[in-house]
Amino acid sequence: MQVIYSGRVQGVGFRYQSRQVASGYEVTGIVRNLPGGQVELIAEGSEAELKAFRQAIRECGLGPLIRDEQEFWAETRGEFRGFEIVR
Repeated sequence: MQVIYSGRVQGVGFRYQSRQVASGYEVTGIVRNLPGGQVELIAEGSEAELKAFRQAIRECGLGPLIRDEQEFWAETRGEFRGFEIVR
């Protein structure tokens, strides 16, 4: 699952909080800032875990900062170990 978040999502701890939320789910992946002020989250796991993880991101206090989310799905590649912030 890839999600592109828009809104006030940079400089507010969005990546850090996303990583903290990920620790409660069986997901792996990355979260990083994009040049245009957006945040990209790429995560792998079961569909149910990914959907719950995405909902938990909105519910952990980040929801009001998110103006828009673009969601994309693809086959799992198994390329991640853990969940990390990429700079």
